[in-house]
Amino acid sequence: MVAPSKLSQVLSYQNFVHAVSGAAGGCIAMSTFYPLDTVRSRLQLEEAGKVRSTKQVIKEIVLGEGFQSLYRGLGPVLQSLCISNFVYFYTFHALKAVASGGSPAQHSALKDLFLGSIAGIINVLTTTPFWVVNTRLRMRNVPGTSDEVNKHYKSLLEGLKYVAKTEGIAGLWSGTIPSLMLVSNPALQFMMYELLKRNLMRFNGGEMSSLSFFFIGAIAKAFATVLTYPLQLVQTKQRHRSKEAETKPSTSSKAKTPSTLELMISILQHNGIRGLFRGLEAKILQTVLTAALMFMAYEKIAATVGMLLKRN
Repeated sequence: MVAPSKLSQVLSYQNFVHAVSGAAGGCIAMSTFYPLDTVRSRLQLEEAGKVRSTKQVIKEIVLGEGFQSLYRGLGPVLQSLCISNFVYFYTFHALKAVASGGSPAQHSALKDLFLGSIAGIINVLTTTPFWVVNTRLRMRNVPGTSDEVNKHYKSLLEGLKYVAKTEGIAGLWSGTIPSLMLVSNPALQFMMYELLKRNLMRFNGGEMSSLSFFFIGAIAKAFATVLTYPLQLVQTKQRHRSKEAETKPSTSSKAKTPSTLELMISILQHNGIRGLFRGLEAKILQTVLTAALMFMAYEKIAATVGMLLKRN
């Protein structure tokens, strides 16, 4: 049973402020840089072929499908991101409060890495179905996408119902294994961010500018993304499912999804090491800028709410 003091730390209003600020910051950042995420998703789902640059893909999408296609699926992504960031930020700061007992001296990089991993696991297990549907929603009406996706994935809710009906629980949590492995991404990101933030605040006497938050957010995300990118690529492919699996007569919508190891071996056999990093340019550009803006917005929103609470 959780002690009353620990329970109050878990259910504190401050954790709620962090969660809302993280959700709002994430939505602001994603809305700003969403076209880069669209490009990243397209590049990750491509099979063997000439590797194209982010600029080339943006040009092809705009000329071939229209400018609005760069923002296809933005609504459901923001819904999922809002839920996901709320869960992650709340869990991370609640665990941090309990582990440190409210003392800043108890914080360390390794502890942040451990707590970030736990928060990531909880986040994955609760929000994976939203991201499974999102991956398919944003590929609607894209040349080469199956009629099944175009017909049944019209909204987040409809997509969730369709996957549950045709693929069951396993389908809703498709890609969970690489996602659980990828809890290292936000964990590494938060570890590096908190480490840089603590040191800079100590160096600057407890003060940091918005630009400082932006830059340490960018550094932290770049660090985490490069280390975990091959797993992110495999995760995207598992969630979308290959076109071959959808079009073969012998394969139903309930067909077994290739495992993480099987997909990695297949990519290596057909595309080599470079295949595991297809779309990295767009991913780095998108995630670094998005994370940097998210952390900057998060810190400012949290600080503003904190000031308002003190005045009251």
